[in-house]
Amino acid sequence: MAETLPSVVDQELLALRNLLWGAEIKHDIFRRWSQGFYFSTNEKSALEQAEGGPCAILAPVQAFIIKNLLLEYNGLLFREKVGPDVQTKILVNALSEILGQCNNGNFCVVHLENVSDSSTELNGDKNENIELSEPLDPNQFHTDLEVLCFQTLAEVTKYYFDNIKKLNGRFGVLLFLYSVILSRGLQQVKSECDSQEPLIDETYGYGSQSLINLMITGRASTYVWDHYQDVGGLKLKGIEKQSQVGFITIMEYHRFCTVGSFYKNPIHPVWVLASDTHLTVLFSDERKLVSPETKSEQARRIFKSFDPDGNNFISSDKLQDVLSALELVSEPEYVNIMKKKLDSESLGIILLNAFMEEFFPREEWSTPDLFTLVHYNGLAQSNINGQVQYHIGAAILLESDIKSVCESNPMLTVLQTKWPNIEVNWTDATPSLN
Repeated sequence: MAETLPSVVDQELLALRNLLWGAEIKHDIFRRWSQGFYFSTNEKSALEQAEGGPCAILAPVQAFIIKNLLLEYNGLLFREKVGPDVQTKILVNALSEILGQCNNGNFCVVHLENVSDSSTELNGDKNENIELSEPLDPNQFHTDLEVLCFQTLAEVTKYYFDNIKKLNGRFGVLLFLYSVILSRGLQQVKSECDSQEPLIDETYGYGSQSLINLMITGRASTYVWDHYQDVGGLKLKGIEKQSQVGFITIMEYHRFCTVGSFYKNPIHPVWVLASDTHLTVLFSDERKLVSPETKSEQARRIFKSFDPDGNNFISSDKLQDVLSALELVSEPEYVNIMKKKLDSESLGIILLNAFMEEFFPREEWSTPDLFTLVHYNGLAQSNINGQVQYHIGAAILLESDIKSVCESNPMLTVLQTKWPNIEVNWTDATPSLN
């Protein structure tokens, strides 16, 4: 049974508003974030995004929807199985799962009694929120909010089934976002963020990395590497464990960040993809893409963690650290012998191939050479024919370690941060990350 929290919650909602939006809410940004969770009329299991901004919520929710559909159905057969009842079920289950990851005691569900129960209507080929003709007032929206407290996730799930039209309606995305943050705890979210900036950018309206991490992992860390990294003497926390769905970003190619193994190798073969401005989703029905690493794959990953520039070599003085990280013999005398062998010309570097040939001569691979990738972009205008649809590609991992850099193909560029030697032949044109 839900109970409304006492009036002191008004102060918490004010603090939440400031955490998300900053001192002032821009009406245009608030308008773009004011949409419900509704599915494409063309691709029944795909959420549609009306305008730029709320992809920080919609893409992770879509990733969890896909993850659950892949578990329930064989391959892409779910595309033919999803109808209105299934849509409600997969949406509620995804939202409940995300909220469950954030739980820090009680589940706080933000409720808006005055929102219209009418959610969407079909207008030609486009789903539009009926209420969009009404003026949007962020101040009135925040005044009308209520917070319900639930003890169990089962109660939350029942509430969402009973109030599905509020999720579909005009403020569905915001109501869920507010519920996620309050369920995690305002102070907890603030302590996990290393930035003092609002979680929604005040100028452009995109969600911060902390907000994306909160949606994917249940924790609002600012960074995407594994565990902690020492940066200028500061221990900065990234992702603490393998996530249900993953995350890869083109910003790693630009060397603005380093995505760790927990995100690149999630439990399920589903990844949120980040471009410079937008989030989309990549997935596959090939479970071997996320099977446990072999020893040689682990060795390559750890070697490359000491090679942040992606040159496929490390300086010789890092050899001891690499061997130690791999739990191999790392006594100084042995390391000196191996330095002379692997760097026979005293160039001060050790090549990846030479290292692998010495310590892992019979490389084993868990990843298949051929597999199918599927891409989702929730913005209709970014899809072929202006309709949200899944784009299917045939992927191949080439034998060479030398990747073909093509900056005019951002899709390939971001995929190569996960699979450096990948090539993809898309059924239609290459899908857009933006």
